[in-house]
Amino acid sequence: MKYRRPPGTNDVTPQQAIQWQQMEAVFADLCRRHCFGELRTPIFEDTDLFIRSVGHGTDIVSKEMYTFEDRGGRSLTLRAEGTAPAVRAYLENHLAQQDPQRLVKLYYVAPIFRYDRPQAGRYRQHTQFGLEAIGSDCPAVDVEIIQTAVELYQAAGLRDVVLKLNSVGCPQCAPGYVQALRDFMADKLDQVCDDCRRRYDENPLRMIDCKNAQCRIVVEQAPKMTDLLCEECEDHFGHVRRYLELLGISYDLDPYIVRGLDYYTRTAFEFVAASIGAQSSIGGGGRYDGLVKQIGGRSTPAVGIGIGVERVLLVREQQGVAQTEQPRDGCLVVTLGDAAWEAGLKLATMLRGHGVRADVDYRRRSMRAQLRHADGERFARALIIGDQELEQGIVAVRDMETGEQQEVTQDRLLQFVTGVPGQCEKQVD
Repeated sequence: MKYRRPPGTNDVTPQQAIQWQQMEAVFADLCRRHCFGELRTPIFEDTDLFIRSVGHGTDIVSKEMYTFEDRGGRSLTLRAEGTAPAVRAYLENHLAQQDPQRLVKLYYVAPIFRYDRPQAGRYRQHTQFGLEAIGSDCPAVDVEIIQTAVELYQAAGLRDVVLKLNSVGCPQCAPGYVQALRDFMADKLDQVCDDCRRRYDENPLRMIDCKNAQCRIVVEQAPKMTDLLCEECEDHFGHVRRYLELLGISYDLDPYIVRGLDYYTRTAFEFVAASIGAQSSIGGGGRYDGLVKQIGGRSTPAVGIGIGVERVLLVREQQGVAQTEQPRDGCLVVTLGDAAWEAGLKLATMLRGHGVRADVDYRRRSMRAQLRHADGERFARALIIGDQELEQGIVAVRDMETGEQQEVTQDRLLQFVTGVPGQCEKQVD
């Protein structure tokens, strides 16, 4: 075969798309119930948007972005993460409506592009469910973001999902922690990886996020941010924990959750599912109170989450909760003879017009072959029309699950199939 999909990407076949459509429908309904509005942004943005927001010292900017120059000489980057484009759209489209304290709640389903090492459930193009709540510093907003994700995982049937929670402080207390971390690591740089030695100079917090086993051993002895929080951050973090407990959402405190982006402040969290191996995160986020101002707006508090759809689907599969077989639905119109063929085309058209999944066999094979096709394509019914059925004004309806068959008059067929009263004899005679 001459052409194959690029490394680190994946095709979603019609059979697999059923799982995606179910997840997308569940997510959209949850967002509706939590009053989030859908946002759609371009697949590429000004490169500087990601550099300014995500941070020079992050792996995303330094190693993983898909950046190109367009014919006008502009540097553009495929969407490397979801929050910065959402904030840019929030500002550019004046979603606050001149009220800086108005809470704007957004959701999106978007492809994300990162040149990373492909792993199970981790692709160079992957899909993200995103939530952003812009305009409030109330800890209860942090908890609603977390709560919506918890409800999504529950609706997906996932088991043993753990919420790991931390606070990374604010511009007032975080610098003191960074200095304490730098002092601690100063004589231990020979014990960490090359990336962490680079991070020591550029952004020591990224050392905490390193997945290298040896680096983790060293970092576990380092000072913890939660021991050095300022009074306001301590109060905010205490209220987040209180509201989580109020809503019955369990969590583990984890001082090593800092996330991989520079814009996070205060609350930081991840959801992990051990069943997918070392790369166990299936979603994560936190508060980013400085990002809106950093991009060019007023100082505006905000919080959000990104959920990896491929990873959620992988966990569903590994835990045995994924629906592997398409439910039976709709009708295959089985035709025998030229007159029946034309009547069948009209019947399929009529059924589709009333919302029924319907098809015909364009190869016009034998009845046995058409019934095998109906079974293989998971149709609920086969509607059989031949010369005799046309003459008598009936359709033979076969239940593809049980094999039972009965004759239905043309004037009752639509009601029989859909439960909605209607006449269809003019469509099939």
